[in-house]
Amino acid sequence: MTFHITANSLVKDIVNELPKTSDVFKKNRIDFCCGGNIPLSQAVDQNGLNLDSLLAELKEVFDRYENTEKDVEVWTESDSTTIIDHVITNYHRASEEELTMLSPYVTKVSRVHGDNHPELVKMNELFYEFKKELLEHMAKEEAVVFPLIKQLADGTVANREEAIAMIVELEKEHDHAGDILRQIREVTSDFQLPLDACGTYRLVYARLEALEGLTFMHVHLENNILFPRYM
Repeated sequence: MTFHITANSLVKDIVNELPKTSDVFKKNRIDFCCGGNIPLSQAVDQNGLNLDSLLAELKEVFDRYENTEKDVEVWTESDSTTIIDHVITNYHRASEEELTMLSPYVTKVSRVHGDNHPELVKMNELFYEFKKELLEHMAKEEAVVFPLIKQLADGTVANREEAIAMIVELEKEHDHAGDILRQIREVTSDFQLPLDACGTYRLVYARLEALEGLTFMHVHLENNILFPRYM
């Protein structure tokens, strides 16, 4: 897949294809919601921006998306430290960023459209439950469990049973996070948009679905490749 965003690309089409570009537009005060049906060049002119600089920012988002791990078979042959470092860099940091950036959109959609679409109120509650759980989970992995796994790998762990018990606890936390994501899918009817959905509404659903995919890959690398080595 090659980068094909140009000056003639419509702002709304860019966000629809790659939802995380909305962060770039928001930072540059470009309306990608109600005013998104215009070419990028027009949006640049309206806001006194530099087209080349904006394209460079958009390409950075595109490149980060392209570099997201899509084929994990290579990791079955990698050592545990390499996998852990990969998870932290490509999944922990990415999840932290996305949870932070997506939060105001989720809150706004729930507040503006919640009266007509009560499922959004429940979606909002579930999102913030998921955010809290995942942030705490990743912090525990980095501070406690990943160092123990590295000790298991090199044979220096002081208490093997305690380390394995903590891995089992992480797997339970993965199950709970997955359950919250399933509930979000249920209340949003598999992210099916209503006829009156605005641009921000569409953005939230697209990014929630992308966050789900990021989390599933994160969990897959741990549950199916890393953890079984020590169970």
